[in-house]
Parts: sequence; structure tokens; C-alpha cells
Amino acid sequence: MKNIFIYIVLLSSVFVFSQNEQLAQYYYDKGDFEKAKISYQELLESVPQNQQYFLRTIDCYQQLQQFEVAEKAISNRLSQYKQANLLVELGYNFQLQKNDLKAKDYYNQAIDKINLNPYEVYAVAQSFEKKVLLEEALKAYEIAELKMPNLNFNYQKGLLYGQLGNMEKMIETFLDEAYKTPQNSILIQNQMSRFMTDEADTNFGDLLRKALVIRVQKSQDLFWNHYLSWYYVQQKEFSKAFIQEKSIYKRNPESLSNIVNLAQLSIEEEDSETAKTILDFVLENTKDLELLLQANSYLMKMKIEKALPKDYPLIYAEMDALLKQYEISPFSLSLQLIQAHFVAFNLKKPEEAKTIVKKALDLPLNIYQQAQVKMELADILLFEEKFNQALLYYSQIELDLKNDAVAHEASLKAAKTSYFKADFPWALKQFKELKSASTQLIANDALEYFLLINDNTVADSTQMALKEFAKGDYLLYQNRNEEAIKQFQSILKKYKGQEIEAVTLLRLGKVYEKLGDFTLALSQYQAIITEHNDGIYIDEALYFSAEIYNKKLKTPEMAKPLYEKILFNHEDSIYFVEARKSFRELRGDKNL
Repeated sequence: MKNIFIYIVLLSSVFVFSQNEQLAQYYYDKGDFEKAKISYQELLESVPQNQQYFLRTIDCYQQLQQFEVAEKAISNRLSQYKQANLLVELGYNFQLQKNDLKAKDYYNQAIDKINLNPYEVYAVAQSFEKKVLLEEALKAYEIAELKMPNLNFNYQKGLLYGQLGNMEKMIETFLDEAYKTPQNSILIQNQMSRFMTDEADTNFGDLLRKALVIRVQKSQDLFWNHYLSWYYVQQKEFSKAFIQEKSIYKRNPESLSNIVNLAQLSIEEEDSETAKTILDFVLENTKDLELLLQANSYLMKMKIEKALPKDYPLIYAEMDALLKQYEISPFSLSLQLIQAHFVAFNLKKPEEAKTIVKKALDLPLNIYQQAQVKMELADILLFEEKFNQALLYYSQIELDLKNDAVAHEASLKAAKTSYFKADFPWALKQFKELKSASTQLIANDALEYFLLINDNTVADSTQMALKEFAKGDYLLYQNRNEEAIKQFQSILKKYKGQEIEAVTLLRLGKVYEKLGDFTLALSQYQAIITEHNDGIYIDEALYFSAEIYNKKLKTPEMAKPLYEKILFNHEDSIYFVEARKSFRELRGDKNL
């Protein structure tokens, strides 16, 4: 009992201490520095060695302009603990009083401490950085490296050069560090990606490209070709990235996997011309069965995506020939599933498609392959309006691969199935859960449908307009585009001026885009821009219109003002970064 009592007392003490810390933080964040000061003083009395409490107490003194009290507290702590970073704190206290000479003297004393003991650099440089004393922080790192060459602060120095606006020096330092310490390369690339998309420095990307091109030309090391390829991928210039990857492969023909990945990225970004060039190269240069099947699968998907009904017999024959060449086995599963999908959704022969899928299920497949097959079977059952059977297979995938990305995809398809059959309460619940999915595409898709159902339920409790809209979406799912267009046009006539109008215009625009009728697509988007400019679909209408003018109709002068409107009026749009990049290119901010 005595031990339990002691445990309870200790636990309650920890709880009270935690509450006091939260209260101090609350006052500090609120700007009530007098109360924050008292709270942090009490915390510091309980734990005198706590650096964070001490610095917060000093900060409160300074915010209250109690500089002499702060100076005395820092000096006493310096005498007690001999920490070099406290010299920075003393200097900053004088800087706040406009006494720059004394401030500089203490900063120099802090840097002198690094001369005596280079390991002091960690605390001293960090203190300088927190005070935004960037030149001093840079000097601290440089002196530490000079005194002890085994220390390496290239990453920290690179960041400081960037903050100081010295982009050339930042790039040089970062690239040197990436080459010297390859394990830091991803970290460095992430930082450079941020600068590439930063509005404040529009020429950073061009400076980086020039620096990488010079290194590729001067060095025979493939490291720089890889880095230049990475740069071009960030810029979505996949054909230029392919030149680098091809150069790497010719000198080191070990693997084509990077090139196949590049083809996949090109497909995702709708650069089908480059993707086809890359995949043709793969087919010419490998005998690896897996890569051959992967390349052929991508090519077949691209052909089907752009095919007209008159092309279907030839595609079917080509698919059949490929499956005869590679035979029906787990290795050729991707082709089998593409064939099944094509037969169901393009040829409208779901029974034949299900036969293909069920044969695939009899193969010795791993759990992920089984999930792929079940997903396709569920998709075909959904195509046939067999909603409950489709849900059964989607649920099996969710159970078999809990918390996996594939399970999230199955969950999304199950939610859409509920939506198609007008079970909106259940669909809304599922979409709400999927909004926080780890896969961004799934989360975005779920959010779109959640807003659609939620907004149109609030606006129309009968959900009649939403039911008709869901029917249009289901026709799109079945690849019955012309019927879907008629359905959406009917909604526009019947529910003109109501909540459903804007999203219906958006859907029609995307269908016309898919069918290549860009004039009609633009007219739908323009209706949103004109009549619903205060709604949630305005940024999409602007962006999709700009993309059509820029990339499809090749009239950049029409695209530029649309991108500009997104930049000035819709900073929270998911299309903001891409709009900014395209606008810069059209404005001529960078060499392409």
C-alpha cells in the first residue's frame, strides 16, 4: 500500500508539473509575458538546469524590456554553467538595447570559445540561428570545421547561404555535401525542391541546372547524371531526364528499372509521347521478362486510353498476341487484368471479362496479386450494377490487407459503390474516414466526394439532384460518356441556379476534355468562372481552362491571365504550385 501511495503522489506531481508547463506556454503564446514570466520562473525553480525554461524566462524579461534583470540572470548562469551559448544570449540582450558594440564583443567571445573547443559550435551556432544572426552562425560553423576537419557542417551552411540569399554558394555547398555524403542526398534534394518552388527566388532552378550541367560535363561520375535527371523530373521535363538516364544506362547497363520508373512518371503527368519513347527503348534493350511485361502493360494502357471504337479490334488482337507470347501465368497477370478491363469497359462484354479474371484467380498468386484480381472482378461486377457483390470483394481486400494502400483503394471504391447506389449516408461516412488516408490521391478523391454529398444534402434534403448526379457519375464509370453528357445536361436544365449546378458544369468540362472537345470544355469552365466565382470550384475551372489553352490549344497568351488569377486569388488551391510554375514559364522567368 505504501508503494502504491508513493506511486500515486509521484504521478500526480508529474501531472501538475505538466499542467504548469502548458499554462506557461499558453501565456507566452498569448503574449501575456508578465504571467508567462512568473510561470517560467516557478518551473525553473523546480528544475534549475532546464535550459528551455531559462531561455523562455529571459525572453519574457526582454519582451517586458527588463534588460538589466535579464543581463544579471544570464551572467549568473554563465558563471555557474560556463556554457558558451550564454555569451550569445548576453550579446543579444545588448543588441535589443541598440548597443551593437557590446553585442558584437559578446558574439566574438562566443566564437572564440569554439576556437578553444570546436564542440561548442553546436550550442553556439544554434543560438545564433535562433536569433537570426546568420552571418555569425556561418562563421561559427566555418571556424569549427577549420579547427577540427573531421566535423562536417555543409548541410547547415547550405541552409544558411540560402537564407542569406547567396543561392550560388548554397547550391555549390549542397552539391559538394551530396557527393561527399550520399546518405544525405535525399535530405538535400528535399531542401532544393523547396527553393525551386519558392516565389522569392525565381532563378534558383536555372542556377541549379547550370551547376549540374557543368558537373556532368567536367566529371565522368554518373552521380551527376543521376542528379541532373532528378532535377529534370522535378521540372517535369521527362524527355530531358530520359537523355540522362539513357546516358547512365549506356555506360552502366545493369538495370532499366530507373528508366521504367521514369516512364511511369511520364504517364502520370500525361506526357504520353515521352513515355512511349522510353518504353520502346526498354523493349529494345532488355530480355528481362518482368520488365518486358511491365513495358508492354504500360503501352497497352496508353493505347486503350486514347483508342476510338474503330481501334478496338486491333487492340484486342494485339492483346491476345501478347498473352500468347508470354503465356497465362502469374508473371503476365498485369496483361490479363488489362485485357479483362478492356473487354468489360470498352467492348461491353462483362461475362467474357469475368471468365478471364476467374481463370487468373486459379493461378498460384501472392496476397497482393490476389487483391489485384479481386479488385478487377469487383470493378466488373460494379459495371454490371451488381453493387452488393462488388462490395463483398472490396471488403475482402480491406480485410486481407488492413492499413495497406491497396486496402485504402478498395475502401475508396466501396465508398463510390455506395454513392453510385445512392446510399449517401453510408458513402459520406466512408469518404469522411478516407479524407485522412496516407495516399494523397485517395485523400483528395475522398474529400471531393465528401464535399459533393455534404454540400448537396444541406442544399437539398430530398437529395433528388444528387441522385441524378450520381447516376451521371455511374454512366461515366461504365464508360458511357455520351449518355453521361445527356444526364448532366438534363441536371443543368432541371436544377439551374441550385447548388448542384457548378459541380455539374465541372463534370461536363472534364468529359468534353476526355473526348477532345476543348471548345465545349472551356465553355463549361467559363460558366463556372462567370456565374459561380465565389464557389469552391472556381480554382479548378481557372486551372483546367489555363491548362487547355497552354497545353492543348497552344495559346499561352490566353492561359497566362488564368494562372495569374489562381496566384492572386486562390493561394490555398491544390493547383497553386503548378499554376505558379506554369505562369513563371510563360512569363519567361527561367530557361527551359
